Amino acid sequence: MILPVASLLPPALIESCRQLASDDSLFVDGRSTAGWHAKRLKHNLQARPSAPVATLMKQLMATISGHELIQAAARPKHIIRLLLSRYDEGMHYGNHVDDAIMDGQRTDLSFTIFLSDPDSYDGGELVIDEPAAERPFKLAAGALLLYPSNTLHQVMPVTRGQRLVLVGWIRSLIREPAQRELLFDLERSIAQVRSAGDQADTLALLLKTRSNLLRMWADD
Repeated sequence: MILPVASLLPPALIESCRQLASDDSLFVDGRSTAGWHAKRLKHNLQARPSAPVATLMKQLMATISGHELIQAAARPKHIIRLLLSRYDEGMHYGNHVDDAIMDGQRTDLSFTIFLSDPDSYDGGELVIDEPAAERPFKLAAGALLLYPSNTLHQVMPVTRGQRLVLVGWIRSLIREPAQRELLFDLERSIAQVRSAGDQADTLALLLKTRSNLLRMWADD
């Protein structure tokens, strides 16, 4: 399941990311966090560990993990890592799959949060390889794209401007993608019943089903 989430970050956090990204001294070669294969394909800049970056990442983590749609779709156990990545003109990231294990944890889902206005740069699309075709994504600033970590994907070369994004990985409580999708569909059905009102018995059955499926499937 590939899921766009609009307006995940508030404007103030987007602006904080942009201001930090304007300080070249806070950025290093992105290959420093890549595996042996990705090092040959990765050409970008990433924010290095520092006090300003750590403070901002803490705020971002809280916003992402507390978002209702992320909770429903990803069932996160942990957000494993969060990186601020910058692509200046000519930079790109070739076709690759994310590492299966990061910081000792399984990566189930990846996400990209777009921080630059789409009209401010050319190229830089995130292209995900699906069985039917490759799908390019270039979302509005503040929007998040959630996608399975086992997919091949790439970032096309930036030909004008600057592409600024946050990338991260999620260890889910629900290992199987099909089970996560079923729970997400169930969550949306619960929301529809709640909004309709006056269906207490139906809502109780749906909540019971959700709880029991989580008991069966959760990898805690």
